[in-house]
Amino acid sequence: MKQLFQHAATTEGITVRVAVNFLPDQSRIDASKWVWAYHIRIENDGPLAVQLMTRHWRITDGRGMVNLVEGEGVVGEQPLLRQGQSHDYVSGCPLATPHGSMDGYYTFRREDGAVIEAAIPYFGLAAPATAD
Repeated sequence: MKQLFQHAATTEGITVRVAVNFLPDQSRIDASKWVWAYHIRIENDGPLAVQLMTRHWRITDGRGMVNLVEGEGVVGEQPLLRQGQSHDYVSGCPLATPHGSMDGYYTFRREDGAVIEAAIPYFGLAAPATAD
């Protein structure tokens, strides 16, 4: 099944695409735990190779509480993307509310030494309504 990317942002030839899905089987509504999976595709359409160095996420829950997540690479990798290449990965996000949002940026080092902060598009996290 082909993944439908709902959100995209492009910065200096680097496009970040996001698809997000609610995971009811991993969520525990009775314990105030809602879980989403997000699929990221990073595409390098620029003329030079780039290496993903760090990630910077802002995760906001339905009460407006913000959690900043920063670190090296993505899921343990710092992929090198030559012109025309892409990198995909899947990760997850638990929240204590049935809705929230995520956005941020990746820091890349281009082969000429330039540093690029590529935007991760804003995307909402929304659990479907449940009947009581």
